[in-house]
Amino acid sequence: MSSSTEHTIEQADLEKLNDKDKAELRQFFSNEEQRSRIQSQTHELTAICWKKCVAGNTIRSGALDKGEQTCLASCVDRFMDVNLATLKHLASMRQQ
Repeated sequence: MSSSTEHTIEQADLEKLNDKDKAELRQFFSNEEQRSRIQSQTHELTAICWKKCVAGNTIRSGALDKGEQTCLASCVDRFMDVNLATLKHLASMRQQ
């Protein structure tokens, strides 16, 4: 089946939905998109903090040493602080 036929079928199926179901479907897709963004951001944070804190990017003793643990915790804390400050700033901009 070609993609244009699939799109037409999908569109036809969507048109059969009532307004409540369409709203629920839009909300579902919005939630999934937000979840995907959060997962992507988490993976990026993990990669950045790993490169910064784990020497040679490998665990030598089967566990993180104390310095690596402290570094990773601080890295994540700073990341969360920046995100929170950014969200507060955006919220204040919306209120103005």
